[in-house]
Amino acid sequence: MSAPTDQAQVDLDDGYKWRAFFAIALSFFTMVMTMSMVFVALSAIADDFGVSLRSASWVVISEALVISALLLPMGRFADIVGRKKIHMIGLAIFGVGAVFTALAPTFWALILARVFMATGNAMSQSVGTAMVVAIFPAAERGKAIGSQTTAVSVGGASGPIVAGLLLEVFPWEALFLLLLVPISIAFVAAYFLLDEERVSAGSDQIEGSFDWGGAIMSGLMVVVVVLTINNPLGVSWLSPIIGGGVILAVGLLTSFIRWELRRDDPMLQLRLFKIPTFRLAVGTRLLGFMGSTTTRFLLPIFLISLRGMSEGAAGGLLFLISLGMGISAQSSGRWSDRIGTRPFAITGLALLAATGLAMGFMTASTNTWLLAVVVFISGLANGMWNVPNNSTILGSVPPADLGVIGAFTNLTRTLGNVFGQALAATVVVGVMVSQGFDIPLKDIDDLPGADSAFTDGWRVAHFLLTGYALAALALAVRTKPAEINAER
Repeated sequence: MSAPTDQAQVDLDDGYKWRAFFAIALSFFTMVMTMSMVFVALSAIADDFGVSLRSASWVVISEALVISALLLPMGRFADIVGRKKIHMIGLAIFGVGAVFTALAPTFWALILARVFMATGNAMSQSVGTAMVVAIFPAAERGKAIGSQTTAVSVGGASGPIVAGLLLEVFPWEALFLLLLVPISIAFVAAYFLLDEERVSAGSDQIEGSFDWGGAIMSGLMVVVVVLTINNPLGVSWLSPIIGGGVILAVGLLTSFIRWELRRDDPMLQLRLFKIPTFRLAVGTRLLGFMGSTTTRFLLPIFLISLRGMSEGAAGGLLFLISLGMGISAQSSGRWSDRIGTRPFAITGLALLAATGLAMGFMTASTNTWLLAVVVFISGLANGMWNVPNNSTILGSVPPADLGVIGAFTNLTRTLGNVFGQALAATVVVGVMVSQGFDIPLKDIDDLPGADSAFTDGWRVAHFLLTGYALAALALAVRTKPAEINAER
């Protein structure tokens, strides 16, 4: 009699995990789609409020700052009060913020609405990974993270397409009002389908106090780092403003480390860095995203400004990155559960290095089909190393830390993207200026010699990408997964 009962329980759990995953994945899809939609709408927003594109970029920068600053504190807070609660409050704030954004009467009211909206985004993002890992058995962690990564990839790819179609007919405000549909469905699904006990499995709810000092210092530190690296004011990298930002960031980091090491219930357990697997995998993640973001960041400029492609054609090529990532995320996640994460992380990073090197030799006259194949393979590489790497990090920490470490992996990805994009932009601009071309990107194809200067900068940036990927590969080779939280 016990066998049928056990089988029924397995079937019940299998049905629950996919129903719960739908509720979580829908929120991931919607929030990532929103972030990519906004890029398409920036020009329309700037025109509507009569501001420059540099000013309009604060629509994106403000969101990045808030999400980066709140990921860690919200992840830890959710471990104390419950992940479902934080997730649902985040969805509600996100939805209200979307309405405020659409109805904003002035540009700075729009920025405040975006800050409010980003707060909800950060709350849900901070618990998403931990909830997904909690509802799947430990033996299916790769499948769980792979499925989550696929939802993120689909959301990222859908954003520009949805925004482009809607903006052909409706004003930009419609983009934010449209978000009420999927976010409302996600809220209702979370209320009925997520069980607090299951999605918060392993966390230390109600035990311990929230580390307000660590939360404030970490948030300020991340904001200073992101602002300094992004350099939104466009000042010289040798200016006192940049130097002051670096000094302030180092000071906040030092204070944060000292504070956390003295606390009995720190926001981020820094002693986890004594675990070789955790330490090496985090380094791999930072370097990997510094590399992978380089192509995503520079490719639209390469295609539109250098090769003269239409936005639609360029979007089709960019979609190949998300397509490849979605495909390989699913397969590497499922197979890494069976044969281990290390082979996929190593192969993915080797492919990332190879495609980075290949992209460095692409020019305005490179065959489009060859370019498309390399872009698709780079997407495959990103999914192949990302999912096993995330699984390795989460598998190396105790269950009680999954919430804040799930948020920490997202923060590491964000910082890797910020560093990679800033370095890529600095290299390309530096090479072009050294050759006498301090010009707007739209003029690259018009001025004699400017296309060659951009291509030289593109090449150096992708050689750096190859270096990041090879450094990440060296760390991945040394990483031996340790299953600390295999039992739940």
